[in-house]
Amino acid sequence: MADKDTESQNAFYDRVSEMIKLANQQNQNPEIHTGEISASFMWAVARYNAWFASTSFETQAQMQAKKQEMMDYYMERYKEMLDANLDDYIENFDHYRSTQK
Repeated sequence: MADKDTESQNAFYDRVSEMIKLANQQNQNPEIHTGEISASFMWAVARYNAWFASTSFETQAQMQAKKQEMMDYYMERYKEMLDANLDDYIENFDHYRSTQK
């Protein structure tokens, strides 16, 4: 079972790396500001999560009834992830910044 958990975790981080790689590629274009890339990624994940959430319902009314619950869930998960990544960057600030352009 541990091997499956490790595989799943590796696949998770592989997907994350692919998305970051795309952001880094877009960041090479001097006409695109980094903040624009960040905003695009946030919109994309919000759009994807709205679609994903919709797959759990049979009707618009069902989805509407659960909207706040879904909002709370996604915002709490994002807050946890952002907090963990900010802590990591704070802890490793000098190293991370020295490896960036």
